[in-house]
Amino acid sequence: MEDKTQEEASTINVSSLTCIDLTNSNLHQSALSLKQACLDCGFFYVTNHGLSEELRDEAFEQSKKFFDLPLEEKMKVLRNGKHRGYSPVFDQILDPENQVDGDYKESFFIGIEDLKDDLHNDTPFYGPNLWPDPDVLPGWRATMEKYHQEALRVCKVIAKLLALALDLDVNYFDKPEILGNPIAVMRLVHYEGVSDPSKGIFACGAHTDFGMMTLLATDNVMGLQICKDKEAKPRKWEYVPSIKGAYIVNLGDLLERWSNGIFKSTLHRVLGNGQERYSIPFFVEPSHDCLVECLPTCQSENNLPKYPAIKCSTYLTQRYEQSHVDLSIYKHT
Repeated sequence: MEDKTQEEASTINVSSLTCIDLTNSNLHQSALSLKQACLDCGFFYVTNHGLSEELRDEAFEQSKKFFDLPLEEKMKVLRNGKHRGYSPVFDQILDPENQVDGDYKESFFIGIEDLKDDLHNDTPFYGPNLWPDPDVLPGWRATMEKYHQEALRVCKVIAKLLALALDLDVNYFDKPEILGNPIAVMRLVHYEGVSDPSKGIFACGAHTDFGMMTLLATDNVMGLQICKDKEAKPRKWEYVPSIKGAYIVNLGDLLERWSNGIFKSTLHRVLGNGQERYSIPFFVEPSHDCLVECLPTCQSENNLPKYPAIKCSTYLTQRYEQSHVDLSIYKHT
């Protein structure tokens, strides 16, 4: 467990992050700003993204309606083996060394709708979504599908800047085997309760994201913290405030591997303060069969690849299995 005195002393700061304007016509200028942000801490804001406030507000409103349902109703769409559907409180434990029970959050996973469900499970992150009963939540599915579509569009714009920041062609990540058929997962999240790091109680345990990047929408309740240097002892935590009209973006582990460690995935967590808190992280990863190996611009004779090549779905499956409880436990509850 982390020392309480150290925790209290290290979480009073509010982080100052770079803002990237996605309408800036000077892509190379934006790419330079983004590169510096990725080198500094791997978290930044994006503005002028084109995702309307109305759609964002509707997604949060519909999210709240789902989480307000009785548990019995929510369990009708319990997440399946392809990580679609409802994830109850304590379903995920992201920091087992410091957490007692698991995350004090419930969530709902939505991916790209693929009606060709793979019965052989060769593609564990593609398949149909699970949806709440439309008679219970009319209009819910349409709102979420629209938000998913818009969030993916924004992420593909950011991917162009990431490519330039890594000295690649602007369309490098648009290839069919990368973001042409991506694994893109929207996760509605509801936090509650009061966290106490000294007792191993967290709304969301310390972790790095698994994939390429995350586009995060939050409400105005503070809770998200980042640790810019995950090797530091003790860790120093800073709050990340929400900014009206902006999205928070952070890099994931697959991009750290791709970039040979030049860009870092940043440790982050959520502390609850007794207020209900809602967020919508949108996780973007390359296609199922994409081989993630050191990018040509990130290696040299003096800087050889640090990570072995790995298929995207293999890596994600390992990380999901490590951080989620076995679905079989719900058959006995």
